[in-house]
Amino acid sequence: MTNEEANRLLNAYIDGELDPAKSLELEAHLAENPSVRAACERLREMSAAIRDKADYHATPAWLEARVRAAIPAGPENVSARWWRWLTPVGTLAADWLRPAASFAAVALVTWVVALGTMRPGEDERITQEVLASHVRATLSNRSYDVASSDQHTVKPWLSARLAFSPPVADLSASGFELVGGRLDYIGSQPVAVLVYKRRAHLIDVFVWPIETQKSEQMSTRDGFNIEHFAKNGMGFWVVSDLNRNELDDFARLLAEQGAAL
Repeated sequence: MTNEEANRLLNAYIDGELDPAKSLELEAHLAENPSVRAACERLREMSAAIRDKADYHATPAWLEARVRAAIPAGPENVSARWWRWLTPVGTLAADWLRPAASFAAVALVTWVVALGTMRPGEDERITQEVLASHVRATLSNRSYDVASSDQHTVKPWLSARLAFSPPVADLSASGFELVGGRLDYIGSQPVAVLVYKRRAHLIDVFVWPIETQKSEQMSTRDGFNIEHFAKNGMGFWVVSDLNRNELDDFARLLAEQGAAL
């Protein structure tokens, strides 16, 4: 991969839009190229600042309805319908302006559609990032930084490296063995990752403090099951290729024991 290609991929990488294979290739290039790595960090910081400080406004329902009403039924009345929308008092304009109004209609419709599709929701962004992290860790054989089945080893190791202390549950009695933990980043935020194992299936549990309690969510992406819930001010994102029923059992046990820790 060249520096030029790597720079073209940085925005998609930071937004979690690259496939796992291309992400691994780019990360290998970043590890060997300080200048591209610095550019990546600058973009990441800018993205985080925009998410934290920018004002976001949903498209008003009345605007969407009005734009939909302005979309012409056929090409023969594009100018007329759009121009009537722009001039509700019935004022007539010069004929030479009408093609411009037609162009503006198309542009505005495109803009309204883009508002709803360009920026994924926060939960969608996190889903993409935790899945990409799980796949990267699996493919690179770096599932954990500290290998241990003892919760009293994994928890202090993570707590010493984070600004919070993640709850670490021992679920071995239910067939879910703790095998270790690692540090990772979701967006620009450092998070704890608890790694469990069920037969040959690894389960990543991403944990970090949250301000609002969100409802439980489940989804499936590219053959991986993902669950999200919150307990005692902590958000939990669970990712695995384990079947849905067993992952549901795991998430329920984790929530029950996590609430008691």
